[in-house]
Amino acid sequence: MTKLRLSSTTDYMKLVDFFIKNDLEFDDDEAENENYVKAWEITHGGDLVAGISLSIREGMYVISGIAVDPIYRKMKIGKVLLDKAIDYVKKENGKYIILVARAPGFFKKFGFKNVPKEEEPDFFSCVGCPQNGVNCFPEVLKLELE
Repeated sequence: MTKLRLSSTTDYMKLVDFFIKNDLEFDDDEAENENYVKAWEITHGGDLVAGISLSIREGMYVISGIAVDPIYRKMKIGKVLLDKAIDYVKKENGKYIILVARAPGFFKKFGFKNVPKEEEPDFFSCVGCPQNGVNCFPEVLKLELE
């Protein structure tokens, strides 16, 4: 039986393709993210089944993408990836992690809290997107690490 394999990856564009395939939206700036700092993937038999990418924007650590193939959901893979990112930011002495979540319940289970609208960073493309509040209801969340 083939096992799931967690590893660091430098192939950010492979993850972007995977994120898009799993319904995450990426604009051109995000897809060519020069602020990318670290990413991890989970493979099964050589196939990519989950991934997470971490960036720094305006001095803030940002989870710029996290996705798990639908077949592998409910296996706690998302938590494994999230823990990797949190551990990395802690080792780098980061104070918090911020993200935009279309599925905020997942992140709230692990301590992420809503950022008040007036404190949301303006670099998230969701904030000005015409679908925001119409077909899509993302939430800006933050996890304090201190």
